[in-house]
Amino acid sequence: MSRSHRLFDLLQVLRRHRGTVSGGALAREMGVSLRTIRRDIATLQAIGAEIDGEPGVGYILRPGFMLPPLAFTEEELLALAAGAQWVSNQTDQAWRARCRTRWPRSTVSCR
Repeated sequence: MSRSHRLFDLLQVLRRHRGTVSGGALAREMGVSLRTIRRDIATLQAIGAEIDGEPGVGYILRPGFMLPPLAFTEEELLALAAGAQWVSNQTDQAWRARCRTRWPRSTVSCR
């Protein structure tokens, strides 16, 4: 698993826990070392994640924290739309359904 996926997954795990969760519990749930959890928490805090932590107590994601929306340029959106259109035309029904749920019909025609 890439580090970016692990960081995203860690945010999701913290979101699922309603209260404080220990670093050890996070490490077991994520299948990584406690040192990795500490490093990943520090990274998430550095990029703006509202995570509170106290030694011996654990970590908690502040209620209401949301990831910022993705920002694409017009060219990037056109490239994504073209890719979704290609997928909808070249693949099976399952992929067409995925395309349909991700892109508004006004942006991409998904059959």
